[in-house]
Amino acid sequence: MNDPRTPVRRSPRGQAMAPPTVPIRAEAFDDPHGTVLYWLGMAGFLINARGTLLAVDPLLQDFDMPVLIDFPLQAADVPRLDAVLVTHADNDHFSVPTCTALRAVTQRFHSTRYVAELMRELGMPADGHGIGDAFSVGGVRVTVTPADHAWQNAAPQPGQRTFHDEDSCGFWIETLDGVIWAPGDSRLIREHHLTMPTPDALLFDFSDSEWHFTFDGAVEMANAYPDADLLLHHWGSVDSPEFAPFNADPDRLWDVVVNPKRIRVLAPGEPFRLGGASASARHTQRLT
Repeated sequence: MNDPRTPVRRSPRGQAMAPPTVPIRAEAFDDPHGTVLYWLGMAGFLINARGTLLAVDPLLQDFDMPVLIDFPLQAADVPRLDAVLVTHADNDHFSVPTCTALRAVTQRFHSTRYVAELMRELGMPADGHGIGDAFSVGGVRVTVTPADHAWQNAAPQPGQRTFHDEDSCGFWIETLDGVIWAPGDSRLIREHHLTMPTPDALLFDFSDSEWHFTFDGAVEMANAYPDADLLLHHWGSVDSPEFAPFNADPDRLWDVVVNPKRIRVLAPGEPFRLGGASASARHTQRLT
């Protein structure tokens, strides 16, 4: 894990870059004593919760923009997944090439009702959920949380469907070792994003985009949960310094986030073990 005061790498065009990739080896899919997360780059994570294997928004190949990272894992090298969780239909979250490649080794895909319909059309075994729905994967309980990310309606294309807030979501993931919150891409919903029980790990998108939390909104959200580990993602992966959603900079966080030692600048593929004293007091919380 990087020293939080060590400046991040920079691309030739000045964009913040993720640390050098750590390849994810076969043992990451074994049954560990605890819950371990691996950032896949982009917005993706692999989670091994005592042998229950989840991938959140995995993108491992064939993106349509130049990337700054080496992916830490090839889809062809994934031996099994109990579930793939996808927050919304944008191709940096619902990667059709990646999910198609993972179909043979994945028990179930989970997303919103709209995205699950797209998945089933492609032959993926998918369940669609409404906001507030809950389901279990092995020993893990997942609750679908709200998001505000219907950006397509701002400039509709001819014949385009109307997008709804419930077409996008987040996931509140409860393991035996603590709670992981993947809020997805969203504008800040103060009555939701600032009022949840404290998660143990927040998959933290801090890009300064009007259709994401914005930088200030992300900081507000981080500081609403001052004990949550902040696992940075949605940054340093795509060569696009002019496009805000891919252009977040960790160096801006240290002086504005309460308790900055919890900022985790992971390399793609670097393991992060969930848990600790605060986690043991919180992991039994359930949404009502």
